[in-house]
Amino acid sequence: MNTKRLFLFAGYDPKGVVDEALVYYVRALSKLGDVVLFMDSDCSAAQLKKLAPYVIWAGARRHGEYDFGSYKRAYEYAAKKKILNQYDFVYLVNDSVYGPMRPLKPIIEKLESRGLDAFGMVKNPNHHAPHIGSWFIGMRPGVFLSPMFDKFMRSITRQPDKGSVAILYEHGFTKMIMSAGFSWGCQKTVFNRGVYNRVKAQFKSNVPFIKKLSFTRHNGSLGRQINYVLRHADAPARNAALKSARRTMGAEYIDWLLRGGKMTMAARFLKYMWKKYKNG
Repeated sequence: MNTKRLFLFAGYDPKGVVDEALVYYVRALSKLGDVVLFMDSDCSAAQLKKLAPYVIWAGARRHGEYDFGSYKRAYEYAAKKKILNQYDFVYLVNDSVYGPMRPLKPIIEKLESRGLDAFGMVKNPNHHAPHIGSWFIGMRPGVFLSPMFDKFMRSITRQPDKGSVAILYEHGFTKMIMSAGFSWGCQKTVFNRGVYNRVKAQFKSNVPFIKKLSFTRHNGSLGRQINYVLRHADAPARNAALKSARRTMGAEYIDWLLRGGKMTMAARFLKYMWKKYKNG
C-alpha cells in the first residue's frame, strides 16, 4: 500500500519570485505526496503558475506571520477541503533551505518507520525548550487530526519579531505534543547553531539540505563546507541552489564564497571573530 503524504509548504521571497530552488524542492516533494503551498510574498499569477504542475493548490500574499503564518493558511485550505483524513502523514516544510541535495524518499521513509507521533529532520536540544526544527516536521493522524492541533494552527497570529514566532510556535509545537503525551524524535540532534555552521557534518549524517543562512554566516568562512555539499549533491539540486543563491546574494559574492582552501576559510573566520570582539 502506498503511503499518502500531504506537505504543507511555507515559502517566502522578498521580490515575490518563484525561483529554481523553490520549484526544485516542491517538485521533489510532489513525487512523494501532495503539496499545498502558501507564500508570505506578493507573487503574481505568472510566478505561481511555475508551481502548478506540482501542487494541488498554491496561494501567496504578504502577511508578515513568517513560516507559521503560511503553514496556517495551507492548513486552513486543506481543512476547508476536508482532505486531511486522506493522509497517513502530514508535513510542515519551508524554503529556508536549499535541497534536497540527495534523494529524500529513503530519509523520510526511515523517519516514518520509527513509529513516532511527530518527528523532524533535526532536534534542537535547547535546555529550556527542546524542539523539532520547524523547517521540516512530520506528523501522524493522531496529531494532525486532533482538536489540539487544529486550535494551535488557527491561533497563529502576527508577532512583533521572528524570535517571538520561534518561542510561541516552533518551541510551542513541541511543547504541545509533549504535554499531550505524544512521542517525538528527529533524525539528528544538532547543538546550538550547528544546523547553520556544521554544513558538511549535517550532509554526511544524511540531512539532505543546506540552510540558506549558512551562505552568509561567519564572513563566508563556511564556503568550503558548502562547496563540499554542492560537489557531492545531485547535479540538478546543485544547479538550482547556485542559481537561486546567485540571484538573491549576488553572483560575485557566491563566487567569492566558494573560492579558497582551509587557510582562506580560517582567515575569514578570524576576521569575523575579530570584528565580533571589537563590537563587543
